[in-house]
Amino acid sequence: MKERSKSSSVSNLPLILNIDDFKGDFSFDALFGNLVNELLPSFQEDSADSADGHGIGGTDVLPNGHTRTSSDATKFAQGLSAPLFPEVDALLLLFKNSCKELVDLRKQIDGKLSNLKKEVSTQDDKHRKTLTELEKGVDGLFNSFARLDSRISSVGQTAAKVGDHLQSADAQRETASQAIELIKYLMEFNRNPGSLMELSPLFSDDSRVAEAASIAQKLRSFAEEDISKAMPSVVGGATASRGLEVAVANLQEYCNELENRLLARFDAASQRRELSTMSECAKILSQFNRGTSAMQHYVATRPMFIDVEVMNSDNKLVLGDQSSQASPNYVARGLSKLYKEITDTVRKEAATIMAVFPSPNDVMSILVQRVLEQRVTSLLDKLLEKPSIAHPRPVGEGGILLYLRMLAVAYEKTQELARDLRAVGCGDLDVEGLTESLFSAHKDEYSEYEQASLRQLYQAKLEELRAESQKVSEPSGTIGRSKGASVASSPLEISVAAVTEFVRWNEEAITRCTLFSSLPATLAANVRSVFTCLLHQVSQYITDGLERARDSLTEAASLRERFVIGSSVSRRVTSQAEAAAAAGESSFKSFMVAVQRAGSSVAIVQQYFANSISRLLLPVDGSHAATCEEMATAMSSAEGAAFKGLHQCIETVMAEVDRLLSTEQKAADYHSPDDGMVHDHRPTNACTRVVAYLSRVLETAFTTLEGLNKQAFLTELGNYLYKGLVNHWQKFTFNPSGGLRLKRDITEYGEFVRSFNAPTVDEKFELLGILANVFIVAPESLSSLFEGTPSIRKDAQRFIQLRDDYKSAKLASRLSSLWSS
Repeated sequence: MKERSKSSSVSNLPLILNIDDFKGDFSFDALFGNLVNELLPSFQEDSADSADGHGIGGTDVLPNGHTRTSSDATKFAQGLSAPLFPEVDALLLLFKNSCKELVDLRKQIDGKLSNLKKEVSTQDDKHRKTLTELEKGVDGLFNSFARLDSRISSVGQTAAKVGDHLQSADAQRETASQAIELIKYLMEFNRNPGSLMELSPLFSDDSRVAEAASIAQKLRSFAEEDISKAMPSVVGGATASRGLEVAVANLQEYCNELENRLLARFDAASQRRELSTMSECAKILSQFNRGTSAMQHYVATRPMFIDVEVMNSDNKLVLGDQSSQASPNYVARGLSKLYKEITDTVRKEAATIMAVFPSPNDVMSILVQRVLEQRVTSLLDKLLEKPSIAHPRPVGEGGILLYLRMLAVAYEKTQELARDLRAVGCGDLDVEGLTESLFSAHKDEYSEYEQASLRQLYQAKLEELRAESQKVSEPSGTIGRSKGASVASSPLEISVAAVTEFVRWNEEAITRCTLFSSLPATLAANVRSVFTCLLHQVSQYITDGLERARDSLTEAASLRERFVIGSSVSRRVTSQAEAAAAAGESSFKSFMVAVQRAGSSVAIVQQYFANSISRLLLPVDGSHAATCEEMATAMSSAEGAAFKGLHQCIETVMAEVDRLLSTEQKAADYHSPDDGMVHDHRPTNACTRVVAYLSRVLETAFTTLEGLNKQAFLTELGNYLYKGLVNHWQKFTFNPSGGLRLKRDITEYGEFVRSFNAPTVDEKFELLGILANVFIVAPESLSSLFEGTPSIRKDAQRFIQLRDDYKSAKLASRLSSLWSS
């Protein structure tokens, strides 16, 4: 009964659905909530209670994860007899009523939409009809406008034609009027030859000079053209009119008079600096030969071209006092100041020219050209006087080098002037090309002068070195008075400083080559010629120095030959031989120093080539390779002199070694009468003296020679020493104690030559140590010495023959059977 009462109460409730609920931001959840919230208060309370009591004590956990309290169990027991959701019937009724209401609302809306569609269709038809009518009206309007535009265009063309005809007629009228006027003026000029007194006032009115000049030029052109047309008829035999010839003559005379009058007015205005009057005259004068006479007259009257004091001031500023020769640095400073003054003057003139002349670029071109051809050329002619290559002034007075330095300074400063003038403005003038032409005569012969200068400097340096050498050298004397001094002293030793100076001269010359040569091919050719000059100078210088050092070696050798030690010599001869030996040792050291300096000089040239010359030759095919070949060829003569001198050094050393061995080696050294007694373990006196001499003399070779030269020299010297010692020992006989002494000497020599770092020489001295054993062992043990080294049997046989028991022990027959087996 309670549920039915609730349902009847719900069904009586009015529905709250309205079409406005579906407008705007529609939300189904909000609509649903508004419908059911009033019918479900208990459900909302139960939900709130369950939310508040969740998790309180006395709860049971159900298998599905929910909790249950004891009150829940009680309610569950009661719910078995009551409905679980009593509001369901009210909700179902509500939902059914809502659905019916929604259907009704949809029908209402559909009806409204149908009505709106019909209204829209009706309005659309009306609109289409209106548009069609408007389009027809617009088309008609466009057609009317087109017809109007066509008529306007036709009228305009007609008006334009009429205007053209009127303008043409006016022009013809004006031309005819001018022609009448010109004919009248022409008749005035055609009256009497040379008569200009009866001309119209126009031609004498100073206020109408421009008009008179224009008319005169027109008359002159017309008359000259008429005469030129009449020339063929004269040639053909017809008679030509002579009237216009009178007019031409009178017009020419009048134009000349008018031009002179305007030039006079222009000059007067120029002196008063009245630029407006000058400009007016220049514009009028531009009608005469395009103003050439006015432009040239203006430039020619500038003070810097006509004032003698200006020219004298230029010379004094650059050249200084005429009584003394100005230095390149002084000239450079003077040119800088002078060219700055010229640039400032041209800049001031440019401002006037821009304000006066109608064609300022043409005037600037004439002005700059006049500056270079007159003012600069006049100065360069005095500054750059070409010296004679055959008979130049001495180096002390500057020589050819002074001319080249002046040329370089003048060229460089004038190039700077050209760039400054280009910046100021020079019209269409090729100012750089004009500047080059000022130096063309000098540049054509530049390479010859550069080479001549280098040759002059080279000869002057040689004379200077000879003079210094003569001052420091002692007067030559006999060997006894000066122990080898006259032989060892060289008149002119190789100086690395001198070669460095040669290179410095050449480097300066290359700098000038770079300055004067703009094309790579020309630059490469000039650089090659200048560098080749250096190659020849250095090659000749170091070759001559090596040859002079060789002369000392040759002179020392001739002295040795004069005092060869014989079997019996006096003390005086021995002293002279020792002096000759000292001279040889001094010459040896001098030559080694010469070789070292020659090597350093060549290295300087090679470094200079790599750093400065190579990059200038590479752009031109073949230049670099050809110059390398020239360098190798130039240095070959020096290499040949060095090779011959080093061979002489070896001969000098070996000659002294032979002398020491001959004088110091005694027969008793290797054949002691006390054989079998206590052995002397010291090297022989001859060995000690030779090693001491070699150590002393070769110290120079160790410090001066380098690389392959040092290795080749020491190897060759070691081979010569080996042969010399072997030949020396062939003069002696050896007993066992002498063999031990010889072995000690060989050990001493071997230890010394080990410093040569020559493996082949070390091997030879090691074999000598083995060969020395033939003097120590018993005769029957000789065969066992060479079982491992059969290659030395031949040398061993020569040594065995030096044994003191060679004959007594009958070693010859024993060895012959041994070698044959």
